[in-house]
Amino acid sequence: MASKTFPCFLIILCASCFTSMAILVEEPPLVLKYHNGDLLKGTVTVNLIWYGAFTPAQRSIIVDFLDSISSSKAAAPSAASWWSTTEKYKSGAAGPRIVVGRQFMDENYSFGKSLKNSNLVYLAARGGHGIGVVNVVLTAKDVTVDGFCMNRCGTHGSTRGVARFAYAWVGNSETQCPGYCAWPFHQPIYGPQTPPLVAPNGDVGVDGMVINLAAVLAGTVTNPYNNGYFQGPATAPLEAVTACPGVYGSGAYPGYAGNVLVDKTSGASYNANGVNGRRFLLPAMWDPETSKCATLV
Repeated sequence: MASKTFPCFLIILCASCFTSMAILVEEPPLVLKYHNGDLLKGTVTVNLIWYGAFTPAQRSIIVDFLDSISSSKAAAPSAASWWSTTEKYKSGAAGPRIVVGRQFMDENYSFGKSLKNSNLVYLAARGGHGIGVVNVVLTAKDVTVDGFCMNRCGTHGSTRGVARFAYAWVGNSETQCPGYCAWPFHQPIYGPQTPPLVAPNGDVGVDGMVINLAAVLAGTVTNPYNNGYFQGPATAPLEAVTACPGVYGSGAYPGYAGNVLVDKTSGASYNANGVNGRRFLLPAMWDPETSKCATLV
């Protein structure tokens, strides 16, 4: 079984030494190597496994995000425009079009409130298997998962064999580590302590889940079986979004998300419009045509 983990999108500030004369050095392009494996193209059905207690309002935020990334109905800048970057990865087939499939509710915590990786795969299997299927497990704020809040906020991977399927997991960090997995909607647990941004849907935990779901979903379609696009070791790769940590708008730097849009009434920060009047803050994604991290604003 191959899997990739996604820590929070914070970056470490590294000091540089300069002589008395200022020298401008152009950074080398960021390159994610293509390892000749299959990508997910065409219609990609995302089945959702809700583990633990989620309110209807919380579920609607996640579903609206997934509906938004393949919808042409939202105003610019749109979530669909953000997702369109995935079409540039190894062209030759239609880009991945996300469709929400079946949804499964496990409000009784069938594996308890402390999950291991094997539990995540078992839960994901409830969505079935098939080409172009991604089963996403979403865990509630009172559920702990191995590595959650310590070195990851979500993960994606795939099973082997005849019943192969791609899967992903994202947890709600609201009560466990919002400074780690829901930044910039909460002050970071380390680094520059800048004021947090206001979450666009009024839910720090779930708006943070949207950021991490965006990362694992982009990683899933561009590197579903550990032989797609990534940089570094296959066991800990930098992928489409994780190669661009902490960047949400132009001018971003460690501790500052970048220049994003702000709603004049609510003060909420966002960079993407979605269906049903939704707004989201989506992370930068590596653009294979420019070899740079692309933002919507």
